Amino acid sequence: MKKKFKVTINAPVVLGFALACLIAFILGLVSGGFLTDLLFMTKRSSLLSPLTWLRLFTHVLGHSGWEHFIGNMSYILLLGPMLEEKHGSQKIIEVILITALVASVVNRILFPNVGLLGASGIVFAFILMTSFTSFKEGEIPLSFILVAVIFLGKEIIDGIFVRDNISNLSHILGGVVGAIAGYIHNVKRK
Repeated sequence: MKKKFKVTINAPVVLGFALACLIAFILGLVSGGFLTDLLFMTKRSSLLSPLTWLRLFTHVLGHSGWEHFIGNMSYILLLGPMLEEKHGSQKIIEVILITALVASVVNRILFPNVGLLGASGIVFAFILMTSFTSFKEGEIPLSFILVAVIFLGKEIIDGIFVRDNISNLSHILGGVVGAIAGYIHNVKRK
């Protein structure tokens, strides 16, 4: 007898996040960037504005272009489902929200005139979290050390020597959040 295959929703939070990013990207395209600027990018604005508080979290949904969007979604859809299966949907929501908040608050304090846009911090959080998948208490996985040196080292070097529109700080902060979350969630599981 032939077995029927069906499509399953294996990671509802990650898939929902990717869909929300796609919707934000399309809204930005059809509005000529207006909605991206209004809803999905941090910027210098009054703390009395509700949009300021909303953008502390929604900036991770917006993307500056197709390559930016595809690059981030590739990593998120590759790493996210495995992390969501291992840690649960609630933990992934927490990592996404904490990463978004930490990156936007630190960016606002250190670079108040620089906008923040995209899910790169989430990508780096997922990368560092993934390196803790085979973690055992009292040990530091060599994979974690290598990932931290390669990915975060590159961001530190780029942050110092390369002048572009990439927020290396949000990558580093995302990586730190992911490393802490990976460590904490794996210690609690043991």
